Amino acid sequence: MMAVDSFLLESAGPPTAYDSVFMILMFVARLWVGIIVGVLVGWIWKPKWVDSNKGLFISSKLKDNLPTSCFVGSISSLNSLNILPKCLNLTSNCGDEQEEQEEQEEQEVVASISSSSAPAELTEEDFKYLYKLVEDKDGGPSWIQMMDRSTSTMSYQAWRRDPERGPPQYRSRTIFEDATAEMVRDLFWDDEFRMKWDDMLISARTLEQCPTTGNMTVHWVRKFPFFCSDRDYTIGRRIWESGQAYYCVTKGVPCSLIPRQKKPRRVDLYYSSWCIRAAESRRGNGEMSACEVILFHYEDMGIPWEIAKLGIRQGMWGAVKKIDPALRAYQKHRASEAPLSNCAVMANINTKISSEYVMRCSEDASDNDNDSSEVGSLEPSEKPAAGKNLPKLLMVGGAIALACSLDHGLLTKAVVIGVARRCLNIAKR
Repeated sequence: MMAVDSFLLESAGPPTAYDSVFMILMFVARLWVGIIVGVLVGWIWKPKWVDSNKGLFISSKLKDNLPTSCFVGSISSLNSLNILPKCLNLTSNCGDEQEEQEEQEEQEVVASISSSSAPAELTEEDFKYLYKLVEDKDGGPSWIQMMDRSTSTMSYQAWRRDPERGPPQYRSRTIFEDATAEMVRDLFWDDEFRMKWDDMLISARTLEQCPTTGNMTVHWVRKFPFFCSDRDYTIGRRIWESGQAYYCVTKGVPCSLIPRQKKPRRVDLYYSSWCIRAAESRRGNGEMSACEVILFHYEDMGIPWEIAKLGIRQGMWGAVKKIDPALRAYQKHRASEAPLSNCAVMANINTKISSEYVMRCSEDASDNDNDSSEVGSLEPSEKPAAGKNLPKLLMVGGAIALACSLDHGLLTKAVVIGVARRCLNIAKR
């Protein structure tokens, strides 16, 4: 191919601007063909030491990410960037003795976790943390608005921020028309009904529950596409009620009832909590007939964070739109007087919080607020000028190849679809 290109250019005379553009395009095309072929060949034919190094990677991660009593308060200690160099250095240690030693260490770490950690009980500290997030008084970095969409029955806004350490964090505000806070609360808690509309949820079961506080420990197994293996979660959750607002906390907790396995892989750092309360309808009639949901979510996705942000930005709205039809179906399901599932029953067991306690929490949050959690404007539209597409193509292609080669961590459907769409848009431009 290079000889043909040189012959054509020499026969055409001095190179022109068109010739230069043609050579650049040919270079980009060959690069992308090489990346695609390399990824396909790498996943079709893998040497045995790849699987052994996966085990070593998990072992290294377990050492650095031992679960604590409160995952929310220890985000700063869970920085996957500190783990990545260990993974890359493991490729040079492929001896049988090394593998056996690492596997033995991994089993010892897992055994110590399983024997020493009891199911975590969510406490008032978890409520306070969520309350500060809702009131924008947690002292974190500024929020950057990334989306503002709406339909006839739902409006949605989303923000993102990047802490100094840890994965990107997301905040969203959704308003559902003609819905009560209790109905939306039950929808998010009802794992049995979730199986009908969440096509990524393979199984969900309750491990432990407290009929007094409503505290639950549940186990989820979720399905992920392409090169990602299934993931499992041990999630602690509990609801606090203050007036007509519900503070629902769900986060990853250690649980000895479900030991770690190679497949599906355990996701440790997981936080997805929301505040649900009545809101005024967008119709402008002054009626509180709508429901507002303020969600905060972050988890260790196990891939380069820039790629994760790119995919989530592109695939978020498509995933969110599925919730509104699910809510309408759930309303009809409840109207049919069908028996409540166990999770829906537990959603009605809430810990009552007095207005005086909430006021004290607000005062404490105000004392610690450094005005750093401001909300920014929408991110500028990404319209690269001509001539800048080549570096972006190279970066996106290389990052995708790196993400594929790692084969580690949580990769949601929104990320995969978003990255694919993004690459397609770049190619079209």
